[in-house]
Amino acid sequence: MTPEKKLLVRRSWEQAAAAGDTVAQLFYDRLFEIDPSLEYLFVRSDMVAQHAKLLRALGFAVSSLDRLEDLEPTLVALGRRHLDYGVRRHHYKVVGAALLWTLRRALGRDWSHEIEDAWSELYGLVSRIMIAGAEEAQPPHLAAL
Repeated sequence: MTPEKKLLVRRSWEQAAAAGDTVAQLFYDRLFEIDPSLEYLFVRSDMVAQHAKLLRALGFAVSSLDRLEDLEPTLVALGRRHLDYGVRRHHYKVVGAALLWTLRRALGRDWSHEIEDAWSELYGLVSRIMIAGAEEAQPPHLAAL
């Protein structure tokens, strides 16, 4: 990512994160609106704790922008864990759409194509690494999932 994109992500996250749990609620509401079948992944989840995890994960990614390569082992492991939860490759696209929608709503008039491009690049990088981690851990006979 360019320094300019990193700055856009940092500034926009500061603004979005100020809304706290509202951002997480928007995200999950939108996620389940886009794909209601994903609710089954959270049946046993404490959604208050899940909201906090989401905000921490996003904050961690943003705070790691200058050392994204250091994030790789964490993201590979996260991808493997998400595979165990039932997350499949096609779910990442839905999550990305819900994330961008959420950030667009949180930032309102401050949202721009440049911010969307920066977040899309960051999410694309994160999701590719997580998917690779999941695929490494997936038994070959289940690879089509």
